[in-house]
Amino acid sequence: MENLQSFLPIIVLFAVFYFLLIRPQQRQQKKRKEMLGALQKGDKVVTIGGIYGTIKELREKDMVLRVGDNVDMRMTRYSVDRQQEEE
Repeated sequence: MENLQSFLPIIVLFAVFYFLLIRPQQRQQKKRKEMLGALQKGDKVVTIGGIYGTIKELREKDMVLRVGDNVDMRMTRYSVDRQQEEE
C-alpha cells in the first residue's frame, strides 16, 4: 500500500500532462491531417513559409502552387499551413 502511495503523485502528474499536453496535440494533428487530405485543385492556401497561392495541380505527396501570373512552385502537401480565408 505504501508503494502505491509513493507512486500516486507521479501517476497524477502523468494524467495532468496527458490531458493538458498530449491529448490536445493529438487532436491538432488529426485536424491537420484531415485538412491536408481535403485539399483540392483551386483551393487558396497559405504555406508554412507565408507564401499565398492557389493549388494548380495536386498529387499524392506534392502539388503545384500558382503564386503569381505565370509563376508556379512545386511544393509538398505538408508545406500547407492553412487554407486562405475568403475575403
